[in-house]
Amino acid sequence: MSATILVVEDEPAIQEVLKFNLGLHGHRVIPCLDGGEAWRALQGALPDLVLLDWMLPGISGLELARRIRADPRLKDLPIIMLTARVEESDKVQGLETGADDYLAKPFSPRELMARIKAVLRRRAPQAAGDPIEIAGLRLDPATHRVHGGGAELELAPTEFRLLHFLMAHPERVHSRSQLLDQVWGDHVFVEERTVDVHIRRLRAALTPTAHERLIQTVRGTGYRLSALVDG
Repeated sequence: MSATILVVEDEPAIQEVLKFNLGLHGHRVIPCLDGGEAWRALQGALPDLVLLDWMLPGISGLELARRIRADPRLKDLPIIMLTARVEESDKVQGLETGADDYLAKPFSPRELMARIKAVLRRRAPQAAGDPIEIAGLRLDPATHRVHGGGAELELAPTEFRLLHFLMAHPERVHSRSQLLDQVWGDHVFVEERTVDVHIRRLRAALTPTAHERLIQTVRGTGYRLSALVDG
């Protein structure tokens, strides 16, 4: 599992410990020391998860979580709240604000990594790094391989990322702009019709095992991956 994680923590020593441990597990860290800096960072990048300290100078962790949940572009971003506040009422408040999980300080690196993996699996399955199998089509992010009915299929990097995202969110319809943000990267300026080209290439790569039928076009909306027969 490898993810881009925005770490919002105003204590430099804790920030360094988090960066070190996250780096050991292959994660890329975007460090921020306060809520304002974090909010500015979110305008230019879309991480896979936010580690958010409750007590921050300026914009508090709670307020930043509220802003994230109110922003259409950021609202699905997974959040883990870090705090020394351990009262049940504090935990409830953090979760009601929009946090996906709540971790009381001090915590062990092992517990933190387990919480991160669990949240990513729930909220952003494509970042969790686990193999996915649908209707005999199996994708393994760790080995970067795709098999259909036991036969290995050759996919280019972009088609692999596109298939990974669609398989991680089966049955959901995604617009071209959503696919551009999630697969090509946030704020990447690529024509929406580029998605159509790569969908055609993906279908062609899946044709040898007849799995191209899983990639369905939803007229006027976008694309979805479904094991159900369309129409």
